Amino acid sequence: SHLRRTNTPIGRDGKLAKPRQLHNTHWGLVCPAETPEGQACGLVKNLSLMCYVSVGTPADPVIEFMINRGMEVVEEYEPLRFPNATKVFVNGSWVGVHHDPKHLVNTIMDTRRAGFISHEVSLVRDIRDREFKIFSDAGRVMRPILTVHQEDEVEKGIAKGTLVLTKDMVNRLAEEHENPPENPEDRLGWEGLIKTGAIEYMDAEEEEGAMICMTPEDLENYRLSKAGIEVEEEDDGDLQRRVKTKTNQSTHMYTHCEIHPSMLLGICASIIP
Repeated sequence: SHLRRTNTPIGRDGKLAKPRQLHNTHWGLVCPAETPEGQACGLVKNLSLMCYVSVGTPADPVIEFMINRGMEVVEEYEPLRFPNATKVFVNGSWVGVHHDPKHLVNTIMDTRRAGFISHEVSLVRDIRDREFKIFSDAGRVMRPILTVHQEDEVEKGIAKGTLVLTKDMVNRLAEEHENPPENPEDRLGWEGLIKTGAIEYMDAEEEEGAMICMTPEDLENYRLSKAGIEVEEEDDGDLQRRVKTKTNQSTHMYTHCEIHPSMLLGICASIIP
């Protein structure tokens, strides 16, 4: 637990309450329960179970990639000619503009899911402010989330709104756990799930633009109700059961799904029964 401790460098005798309080964006990144009492309360935090801190990757290949995909470098940009162009930022510095941001974002996301760009690069598109921000620096807290198919792919038999993670992958993982293959290259493993795009690492900023479902079960219920199939919500009167979110028809589309809701807790809070 000591290895996953974080510290906020603020004087312990400060009267400010805000830095000590829990915030919504801490979900899945910081444990809501594990913090000391007294002076350091809320200033010393602990990372959640699957939370990971980025180590940083070079940003130059991403910039090259975007220039080849029609990004105009900021030095050549004429604001009067294209006032509505989307600004592209890489690690906080403005590198250029693009006229078709939706296509650019989708291309880079597909490239990241295919494993050509590091999985810890985060892509944030702010549609209202017409900005596209890319972060590849070190020190961002990220967490893994299951991805959801955004389009119907008829030839592969994939329905929109289903998990990219399939039963075959899960069975293969279980099989590898029982008897590991001799050649490490043949293993699927966690790295394999990231490479196949079944799992994505997201930081707090990218999570803002994602629509995350609580469990795969809720995702399936939502998909069925979207298709017009009645899903009956069982009420067996069990007080111990998980509180489920009501299926909201106005939700446009889920983009991701939690691996498990218990991943919001840290190490110490998880081992308490």
